[in-house]
Order: sequence, then structure tokens, then C-alpha cells
Amino acid sequence: MTLDPDAFYTPAQRKMQAAQGTERLAGTVFDAIVWDAIDAQTAGFIESRDFFFLATVDGAGRPTVSYKGGPPGVCHVVDERTLVFPSYDGNGMFKSMGNAVDTGKAGLLFIDMVTPNRVRVQGSVTVSDTDPDMGRYPGASLVARVAVEHCFLNCARYIHKHTRVAASPYVPDASGCQPHPSWKRIDIVQDALGAEDRAKTAAEGGTITMDDYAEKLMAGKS
Repeated sequence: MTLDPDAFYTPAQRKMQAAQGTERLAGTVFDAIVWDAIDAQTAGFIESRDFFFLATVDGAGRPTVSYKGGPPGVCHVVDERTLVFPSYDGNGMFKSMGNAVDTGKAGLLFIDMVTPNRVRVQGSVTVSDTDPDMGRYPGASLVARVAVEHCFLNCARYIHKHTRVAASPYVPDASGCQPHPSWKRIDIVQDALGAEDRAKTAAEGGTITMDDYAEKLMAGKS
């Protein structure tokens, strides 16, 4: 299948390319690195990642981006045109998942900060609590399913190299269990939590103040 660059680049992007004299370069790059499917090598890279960045936009055109972490393979390649990933316990705002339901569009950025390397995926997204892949993610409340529209490599020259220290202890285990996060112990949020979370707060030593939480956050104990 031959991809159409005008279905990839917007008029505003084309205008900027013209103004900066990069129209020919943008066309060459498009032909070289943009696909409408995920090949085997890229699939292996995506499934080796234990985090990615998720960009979504709401119905008013307001974008947001979030970090999504989990076990290696947190984003699973179902086939060359389909990805799935979980929505784990969070702060209840559902900014990303709400946006996905609102506009049905998402961008995913997968980065290896050791090598370094990165891949971008753009597509249409749906969200469900009855997705066939729910069982793949113990502890998940929802699963997002992405229909891939474009997948492309990115030059890695501006990625600062980092050394991985450890995986997050908050990634749900095989039974879906995870430690009680410090922010759920903050006194001002207790009335908004369910009975189970309030009981866990008591078991962890009781409530803390916002200042206490800030200290934990800065010490890497969130």
C-alpha cells in the first residue's frame, strides 16, 4: 500500500516546511520511515519497553501527555496494525482515557534511553473494561486498543542517555496487587477514597499532610 504524505502532513505543517525550505526533505523522510503497519523489528522494540508516553486530545482541542509505565511489554502488539495497553490505578482524573473516548485519537512515543532509540505510533483508539486482552494485565481497570494509522522512526540524536536503576514497585504483580501509594494517605483526599483505600491508609500508619507527601515525592518515595 502506498501511503499519502498529504494524509500524514497537515496544511500547517506543509506551510512550515515551505517557509523553512524543507518540503523535499520532509517528502524524502516520509517515504523512508513512515509506515501504516508495525514490522517485526519494531514490534520487538515496542514490546521490550516497560514505559511509553501517551498523547491525547480532548473535544475542545486541549492536548495532554502522560507517562505510562508497567512490566516489559506493557504495550502489546496484537498484530501489525493493532496495539493494546492497560489503564492501571491512578488519581481518578482519567484525562488520557477520557480524551481517548472523547476524540478517539492517540499518539504513542516509545523510547530506549540507553541505546538510545525511539518509535512513534499514531492511531485511532477505543477504551473498554471488557477488552479480550484484559486478562493480559492483572490490576488494570481498562484496556485501550489502538488501530495503527502511522508508525515511524525518529532520529535519536537529542535523546539524553540514562541508566536504568530499577523498575517501579507499584507495577501490579501477577495477581493484580500493588503497594498503597503515599498520595492516597494524604489527609485531604480521604473522604474521596473508597473504604478499601481508607483501610489501607490506616494499615500503613494513618494519614499524612500535603507537606509530608511533598517530602516523600522529592525523596522518590511516592
